[in-house]
Amino acid sequence: MVGYNFARAVDEIANKTPERVAVLCVDEDGREQRLTYGQLRRETNRLASALARVGVGRGQRVLVLLPRGVEPYVVYLALLKLGTTVMPGSEMLRAGDIRYRVQHAETSVVIAHAKLTGEVDAIRGDCPSLCHFFSVGGAVPEWTSLEDTMELGSSADFVVSTADDDMAFLSYTSGTTGGPKGVVHTYRWPLEHLKVAGTYWFDAQPGEVAWATAGPGWAKWIWSPFVSVLGNGATAFVYQGRFQPERYLELLERYQVSLLCATPTEYRLMAKVRGLERYQVQLRSACSAGEPLNREVIDTFRRAYRVTVRDGYGQTENTLLVGTLRDMEVKPGSMGKPFPGMPVAIVDDDGQPAGIGEIGHIAVHRSHPALFRGYLNDPARTANAYRGEWYITGDKGRMDEDGYFWFEGRSDDIIISAGYTIGPFEVEDALVKHPKVAECAVVAAPDPERGHIVKAYVILRDPEDAKDPNLITELQEHVKRVTAPYKYPRAIAFVDSLPKTTSGKIRRVELRERAAMEAQVAAGGSEG
Repeated sequence: MVGYNFARAVDEIANKTPERVAVLCVDEDGREQRLTYGQLRRETNRLASALARVGVGRGQRVLVLLPRGVEPYVVYLALLKLGTTVMPGSEMLRAGDIRYRVQHAETSVVIAHAKLTGEVDAIRGDCPSLCHFFSVGGAVPEWTSLEDTMELGSSADFVVSTADDDMAFLSYTSGTTGGPKGVVHTYRWPLEHLKVAGTYWFDAQPGEVAWATAGPGWAKWIWSPFVSVLGNGATAFVYQGRFQPERYLELLERYQVSLLCATPTEYRLMAKVRGLERYQVQLRSACSAGEPLNREVIDTFRRAYRVTVRDGYGQTENTLLVGTLRDMEVKPGSMGKPFPGMPVAIVDDDGQPAGIGEIGHIAVHRSHPALFRGYLNDPARTANAYRGEWYITGDKGRMDEDGYFWFEGRSDDIIISAGYTIGPFEVEDALVKHPKVAECAVVAAPDPERGHIVKAYVILRDPEDAKDPNLITELQEHVKRVTAPYKYPRAIAFVDSLPKTTSGKIRRVELRERAAMEAQVAAGGSEG
């Protein structure tokens, strides 16, 4: 029996509505690129059949490093048609990040935008598993042009047989210790995601222009811009420019976007725009995920556009687990309720259900059909993520008497900043590579716009270096060069020592409390 393949499902939509626009892409200068479902079907067939001719096939792991645009849609669908495993990679990854992923997954193929190939070239010699290098958007020495490769293919239907349990996506997510974790999702996962999250939360309708602002390289891109939009036959709106709140509002108005999914930070900054009502935005639905959304933003959008921004919660390891669904009463600050029939609960340390109002672990029963199949090559880490039959998300929450969930914070040290998930180890590892840094610890510090920022407490080899007014900027730029720039510490404090346990472990809880107090003092000072 042939298993589910999301690419085949998109082809079925193309068969019925070939002229409907699948992807509408706009760059910073206003230039447009449109791809209909019929064109998308033909282009993905051409690429899949061409890659098959040059030796790329079922089971191979393919790292994809592409920025926003039409290309990720074509590449992801073609790779699914081939039966490969797609490894989403942010365009902000640096050579060390790429080396880790390629070596850990034994990746054999990389598809990268021409401007990103240099980071891959820097680690080629360390990664003997790599045997195919395809560039997009320009000729690069020692890389094969993906556009030229497509000339070898045919537009005739091409989809290999895949099993439901075949590995479709391998997404890496930060951990509190060690390197990022490789999260395994199967070919059936998109179907399970569409059944609930793609229908009752991000409810794109056929032909609607839907804008989900997440960029390729993140699990959230697979969730919404890719699966939830194309799987429902809607039009995926893509903007290739940098975030500017006024520009976003202009685009929402000009292209009559009816469905928006953005980060809380993006909503917060748009809500601050003076004269918000002058933009003739016609949103039917709006949703947000990544961190709790404050009441002021919800009220502002409701007042300006008569739309309620609905919150949602999920993880790379699963799908959207809890959310404010269509026509559900909004409790500002709450993440909503578990979807009907979905085994999500608040449990205690022993995996037993917590009482009403009691803070516990947000947990998912292992029977949840969209739950990941484990961390690649790491059975111990996978086993440690469970308490009995419950997968523990690492987040703490409580449930009120109406069944709504409320986020109470991380139970580990993961930092969530402006929707990005950041492991402190990765930032600390980058910082200590600087010759002036002896030791450091990184924690989350409260921030009014980003929710939290990365704050580093640094012990210098020579305390006198703290007098250098340029050192903080120097350290920040160093981190940006060593690892993905979004991880850099936006605040740095030089200290003589770090709080530690008797066994030598850093007491991050003390540093988090200190960072929160310092942020509160700074906010009070700015107001005064």
